[in-house]
Amino acid sequence: MIIGVPKEIQPDEKRVSLVPRGVEALKKMGFEVLVESKAGIHADYGNPKYEEVGAEIVTDTSELWSRSDIVVKVREPLPHEADLLKSSGTMISFFWPDKNGELLEQLSAKKATVLAMDCIPRITRAQKMDALSSMANVAGYRAVVEAAHAFPHFFTGQVTAAGKIEPAKVLIIGGGVAGLAAVGAAKGLGAVVRAFDTRKAVKEQVESLGGEFLELDFPTEDGEGGGGYAKTMSDEFVKAELKLFAEQAIDVDIIITTALIPGREAPTLITSGMVESMREGSVIVDLAAERGGNCSLTEVNNKIVHHGVTIIGYTDLPSRMAALSSRLYSTAIVHLIDEMGGVENYNIDMEDDVIRGALVLNHGNITWPPPKPRNPGPAYSVDTGPRPDDEEKRAKAPEEPTTTTKPLGKTLLKSICMIIAALAIIYIGTNMPKSFLSHFTVFVLACFVGWQVVWNVKPALHTPLMSVTNAISGIIIIGGILQITQPEINATVVLGAAAVLLAAINVTGGFLVTSRMLAMFRR
Repeated sequence: MIIGVPKEIQPDEKRVSLVPRGVEALKKMGFEVLVESKAGIHADYGNPKYEEVGAEIVTDTSELWSRSDIVVKVREPLPHEADLLKSSGTMISFFWPDKNGELLEQLSAKKATVLAMDCIPRITRAQKMDALSSMANVAGYRAVVEAAHAFPHFFTGQVTAAGKIEPAKVLIIGGGVAGLAAVGAAKGLGAVVRAFDTRKAVKEQVESLGGEFLELDFPTEDGEGGGGYAKTMSDEFVKAELKLFAEQAIDVDIIITTALIPGREAPTLITSGMVESMREGSVIVDLAAERGGNCSLTEVNNKIVHHGVTIIGYTDLPSRMAALSSRLYSTAIVHLIDEMGGVENYNIDMEDDVIRGALVLNHGNITWPPPKPRNPGPAYSVDTGPRPDDEEKRAKAPEEPTTTTKPLGKTLLKSICMIIAALAIIYIGTNMPKSFLSHFTVFVLACFVGWQVVWNVKPALHTPLMSVTNAISGIIIIGGILQITQPEINATVVLGAAAVLLAAINVTGGFLVTSRMLAMFRR
């Protein structure tokens, strides 16, 4: 079977669907790979890199499409590209079937099979094929980069001879993959980061990245939809969140919006009045621009300035990091094709939840939207794209047994070890001299008490490596204290005192070093 990689021709698209590493993996599966000349040039993958891994470079676009059994793309094909797909051919790409109905009908007439990367179900088993999440991750990071480029000040605060520079304040609306990536990137640059999401479960994730989670007092209302996505909220909640955003707009320097509800236009969260209330030099990056935008003033694929506020509506943020985005997308493609069995066992399995979810055309028959996955597993949150609503399925599923059983081999081994330890203790107690028993008792108590005392110190106060060394030092301290309690001064007492001193220095020094390390990350 032959896989073809055409050059992306949509404006400003610099990604390529397969990188050389992906071509190499598909070759091992038994596929032949054709790559259109200069298909990866904008992602820093020139023709020689593809030739090194065994790909055939094709200069004629029509030839590549006509020879390929499977065509893999990043963006959905333009109408004339769809005409190039051979009859009964297969295509894998982002497709967005909900807004490309005419294209779907055009390919249906060619008896084509189409798998849409944007329709991969959001289930745990499919994470390795989830191109939407990987692209959202890149977009969230790049949004911060674009904001930093347009923002005329530092993100981090500084104290200089010329005076104190306050850190930038960043508000991120939406806590999916892109939103969390933006939180991490902005925090890494030293900004004061605030985030808001209608889903209460996002709070812990935001705080783990060092951001402040903004909440509204609606204890009975949660924005968690099926599969971890946001849902439409009540009118009262919407009014309250708009009031919150209006208050934040006056205070913050940068706003990054990622709020989307699957299957609907992006909600307007930043009004023109909010924009005009922001300080001159402020920046808004609207990641929902392609679906109407979260800011009422956003212009798709454009950067404008309104009342001194820069509003960025770029929709090609992953493409602006083409090398990384292409590598991540290529990995998802390879995993998907591997799931279909490679060359030897290639099959469009309609019983496979992942394959069936991504399948929008099967030999010309429209199969979108797909049925609900039968065994969805735990869902996870992303920012965009359709999702399966698996709540009903989960509710009807039979309860799993709560009891667990350990493998017989492990249980038997544990029992044997305990018996051997007990026999060893009995032997020591009955056959060893009293002097040995006293030292042995000290050793055992030191190990137990020292380890428990030091190991239970909060992890925030010392690093994992330091915790191990401190625990060992704790053992030495306890053992040394027990030795220096003897009535007479002898070599044992002196060595015990030295051990206590040195171990105490080690523990104290460990905490001081860790404290200095942690101080480097405090703002």
